[in-house]
Amino acid sequence: MSEPTIQRRLEKRLILMSQDQAMIEQIRTALPDDWHLYPVTDLEELGAWNEVLLYRFLLLDLDEIEVFDPLDVIRILRMEYQINLPVFCFGGDQDIRDEMRLARADRFFNREEMVEKLPEFIRMYDWG
Repeated sequence: MSEPTIQRRLEKRLILMSQDQAMIEQIRTALPDDWHLYPVTDLEELGAWNEVLLYRFLLLDLDEIEVFDPLDVIRILRMEYQINLPVFCFGGDQDIRDEMRLARADRFFNREEMVEKLPEFIRMYDWG
């Protein structure tokens, strides 16, 4: 297992779990130059739990049900990895939002709100 360095911990990066290319580009365009976006459809693409821990937060597409199950993602984060990485969800209907809330996802937005709220999240997690 690789050791996280101080330099890696200070990197400003976020995860976007979606395969919606338009959303990926909207998020990428809204990011400041010193932030890095990692769009994935599988948490394993990011590495082990200690690698996932190095990200500032996760944006999770609740409309994405063909490539991954959003409930599985939050269960892996909270139960298997046992990390409290902030998870901001977008899309989905009330039923999936209720299930995600019970599984300890943090906040919920429609797709447009997610892009609008991104600067606020950047300010909140812009330490270092």
